Amino acid sequence: MRATVIHAPGDIRVEDVPEPKIIKPTDAIIRTVATCVCGSDLWPYRGAEPVTEPHPMGHEYVGIVEEVGSEVTNVRPGQFVVGSFATSDNTCANCRNGWQSNCLHREFMSTCQADYVRIPNAHGTLVATDEHPGAEFVPGLLAVSDVMGTGWYAALAAEVKPGSTAVVVGDGAVGLCGVIASKELGAERIIAMSRHASRQKLALEFGATDIISERGEEGISRVKDLTGGIGAGSVLECVGTAESMRQALHSARPGGNVGFVGVPHEVVVDGQELFFSHVGLRGGPAPVRRYLPDLIDRVLSGHIDPGKVFDLTLPLDQVAEGYKAMDERRAIKTLLTP
Repeated sequence: MRATVIHAPGDIRVEDVPEPKIIKPTDAIIRTVATCVCGSDLWPYRGAEPVTEPHPMGHEYVGIVEEVGSEVTNVRPGQFVVGSFATSDNTCANCRNGWQSNCLHREFMSTCQADYVRIPNAHGTLVATDEHPGAEFVPGLLAVSDVMGTGWYAALAAEVKPGSTAVVVGDGAVGLCGVIASKELGAERIIAMSRHASRQKLALEFGATDIISERGEEGISRVKDLTGGIGAGSVLECVGTAESMRQALHSARPGGNVGFVGVPHEVVVDGQELFFSHVGLRGGPAPVRRYLPDLIDRVLSGHIDPGKVFDLTLPLDQVAEGYKAMDERRAIKTLLTP
């Protein structure tokens, strides 16, 4: 089968590799209907994470079940399924507490930009739709497997509530989905921080009420101007850089909360500063599995359409162009069709 392999920063290839097989009785094999390039995939692509040897890429997926292990009973061959980038048995103590992305048997997906994918912990990870969805729903369901679920978690971690003010730091797919989540959770004012016209337009379509194009101290000052001089009650950090974290923490009011879901790179939090700010901080890999049934329903009912974050669709064979387009900010997010 075909699979995406990174060899070095900037070097993405589609190669012929063996098809995956059932290894454990808790595995399933799916035929990929759609996969995509994530903003976090750009870290190794840009050289911000080391690439010591060639390895497969991709952690977002929707597909059709081809085969299941003997212990997988909740999905069956032929069903359309949505999963998470972090697999989970959905039965351990951490899963029962709602933190499936910290399952005691967790495995992070990393082979999904391919024709077929082996899903570990399939019984607890995969959620089947009642029937095969129409093609128009596939992008939205694919978004649910990571960026929509992650944006949802960012909003919950930031404690977005009805009538609240939320600031979203980051205008990538996760940040834009964070705008959707903030609106769904009842935020009255949603301030999106973005410098790119196409992303600003989509943020407004998703429910943003204000756009701030400035960054750093100027951006923080603009947030304060819009919030009576004190900052927002909820801030979603959706980038993962030192600058974005500082911007998020300083945009929150005393007693406010920051939900951070951008994978941190060179981020250092000053404990004394945090202590005296009275700002709460929570983040990490989103427990997407917790939200899958609800978000799938919202997509299939037409209530939300996070699939709009995909503004470039390419065949799998052109995945290198998908990475390049996102790296050069010519695309928000690239959808790949095998």
